[in-house]
Amino acid sequence: QTFTAWCNSHLRKAGTQIENIDEDFRDGLKLMLLLEVISGERLPKPERGKMRVHKINNVNKALDFIASKGVKLVSIGAEEIVDGNAKMTLGMIWTIILRFAIQDISVEETSAKEGLLLWCQRKTAPYKNVNVQNFHISWKDGLAFNALIHRHRPELIEYDKLRKDDPVTNLNNAFEVAEKYLDIPKMLDAEDIVNTARPDEKAIMTYVSSFYHAFSGAQKAETAANRICKVLAVNQENEHLMEDYEKLASDLLEWIKRTIPWLEDRSPQKTIQEMQQKLEDFRDYRRVHKPPKVQEKCQLEINFNTLQTKLRLSNRPAFMPSEGKMVSDINNGWQHLEQAEKGYEEWLLNEIRRLERLDHLAEKFRQKASIHEAWTEGKEAMLKQKDYETATLSDIKALIRKHEAFESDLAAHQDRVEQIAAIAQELNELDYYDSPSVNARCQKICDQWDVLGSLTHSRREALEKTEKQLETIDELHLEYAKRAAPFNNWMESAMEDLQDMFIVHTIEEIQ
Repeated sequence: QTFTAWCNSHLRKAGTQIENIDEDFRDGLKLMLLLEVISGERLPKPERGKMRVHKINNVNKALDFIASKGVKLVSIGAEEIVDGNAKMTLGMIWTIILRFAIQDISVEETSAKEGLLLWCQRKTAPYKNVNVQNFHISWKDGLAFNALIHRHRPELIEYDKLRKDDPVTNLNNAFEVAEKYLDIPKMLDAEDIVNTARPDEKAIMTYVSSFYHAFSGAQKAETAANRICKVLAVNQENEHLMEDYEKLASDLLEWIKRTIPWLEDRSPQKTIQEMQQKLEDFRDYRRVHKPPKVQEKCQLEINFNTLQTKLRLSNRPAFMPSEGKMVSDINNGWQHLEQAEKGYEEWLLNEIRRLERLDHLAEKFRQKASIHEAWTEGKEAMLKQKDYETATLSDIKALIRKHEAFESDLAAHQDRVEQIAAIAQELNELDYYDSPSVNARCQKICDQWDVLGSLTHSRREALEKTEKQLETIDELHLEYAKRAAPFNNWMESAMEDLQDMFIVHTIEEIQ
């Protein structure tokens, strides 16, 4: 029964089964099919004839295949199988079971029967009332079968509810669960096992080997699945790193692209306050905005190197970022950024120094201009006076002396006017923002200076001319006085004579 069930568990994979193990293998066809299913290999094409010779040839092909797998078939011949010899047929099936179901079992350097026994011991060790020492009486109470199932599929067995004194229930529970959920056909009979002093070892081994293959296959599948999951996880992690790299690289390059034009902007500002604000913005960039980007750049390089190492260790092709997003591209962009940053800082400091110089010059210009304008106030009106027209010669000379003093003062102020003009020129050369008003004021001062010079010259000429005229008049007065003196003396004498009273008595005396 056990061997029949074992054979059918494999033959049903090919869509067939046997009813009688002694009869159904006699023609060799299902025997060859069974070997193909359990080995996964193709056997020579069977002969389809019904004659005894055809059957013997088919069985021999099966036996030759078994022998090719290193199995010695002692006293088992094709004729006995064709003749339906039950003992020989069962011996052959047991040999097949040993070779294909038990021999390949290996646990900690033990194989076949010992390996299967060690596997059972290891799996059932944690369970109470289970002590697997062999493949006969250790399985009579059914607990070992249930323990094997529970160890691998705990949801199928309520182990704590099983009783050692109810072996039939235990055995049937294990057999039914195995057939229903594990696809292991029922190969044993519970009553036979319980009522037999020493259950058939071969039958127990055959049935237990089905558990081993079912669970080890599941374990291998789980291991393979875990391996696949691990590979998928690694691939997913690598893809995540690639996506992170691409995004981080894109963001960093975009930031560099936005920042460089700002650093290359050399638009001059009008006031020192505006440039100080630019300098403060630049310092904020250095303190606040740039450090996170430096960290991103370092993280980007770390991610890239980590990714390449992972790919190399897993024998995967190296990661090739999108065009323009290589580490070298980012380094080139960063180098350009730092060059622009250095140039911007130098420009800022030079501009601040220039504006400080301009502020100093502008203030100096205003001070000198104000002093000069205060000095010139009222000077035009003074120079335009006609006071010399009614002045005497002595007054004129006093006015001339006063005018000479003014001319000396005017000459002394010539240097200040030249300084004012020089400062205005320098402000123009340094591109002072308020140059138009400076130039207008400077021009007004220069124009006024020219007017003062012209008026000064005109007044001197007028004073000198008036002085000359008054001196001429004075000389004429003197000449007149000189010339009129004798006449005046004669006139005075004549007057005296005319006024003198003569005492005469006759006309003759008068004559």
